[in-house]
Amino acid sequence: MHTPESPETEHLLAELDKITVALGRTFPGLCEVVLHDLRDPLHTVRTIENNLSGRTQGQSATELGLARIQDPAFPAVLQNYSNSFPDGRAAKSTSIGIKDSNGNYIAALCLNVDISMLSTLAHQLAALTRIDEQTGPLEENLRQKSLEEIRDYITKYAAEKGMTPLSLDPESGRVLTRKLRDEGYMNIKKSIPTVSEAIGVSRATVYNYLK
Repeated sequence: MHTPESPETEHLLAELDKITVALGRTFPGLCEVVLHDLRDPLHTVRTIENNLSGRTQGQSATELGLARIQDPAFPAVLQNYSNSFPDGRAAKSTSIGIKDSNGNYIAALCLNVDISMLSTLAHQLAALTRIDEQTGPLEENLRQKSLEEIRDYITKYAAEKGMTPLSLDPESGRVLTRKLRDEGYMNIKKSIPTVSEAIGVSRATVYNYLK
C-alpha cells in the first residue's frame, strides 16, 4: 500500500501525463484534455493539452473535482454530460476518476469536447432538410420557455446565416435580440446574461439592442 505522495503515485501521474498529451493532440481544436492532481484542491490542474478553456497549470479544482476529492464513493466515470467553456461555447464532457491502491482519488482525467460548431452544423442540416407543412389555427402553449431554448434559438438563428453565435455582427445581434423579445424569450429570468454570453457582447449592449 502507498500514500498519495509515494513513488508509485508519482509514477502513475507521470503515465497519465503522457495519455493526456496524446489524447489532446489526437483531436486538435476539438477536444481539451486535462489531468487534475486531486491531492491539492487549490492547485489541481497538472497537465492541459489542446487548451480550449483558457485555464493554466496549477489552477484550482472545479465543483466536480471538489466533490470527488471529498467523497471516495463519488462515481469513477461521468460521461457525456453537458458543459460550457468560459466564452459560452457548448461542450460535452467526460471525467474519469483515478484511485490509488488505498481507494483514494488521486487524479481525474477530463475531456471537454467543443460541440458549438457541430451544433451549428446540425442546425444547418436541419434547415436544409426541413419540409414546411400547412399551418392550422394558432395554438396556445402555456409551457414556460427556458434558458436552454434561448441558446437553441440563438444557435438556429446564427446557423441560418451560416455563422456561429459569437460571429454575429452588431446588426444581426440587434435583430436577433428583438426577435427574442417579440417571441417572449426576454421575459425569462436571466435571459439578458444568457444572450450576452451566447453572442459575446456585454449585458449593456443587449439592453441597447432592446431599445
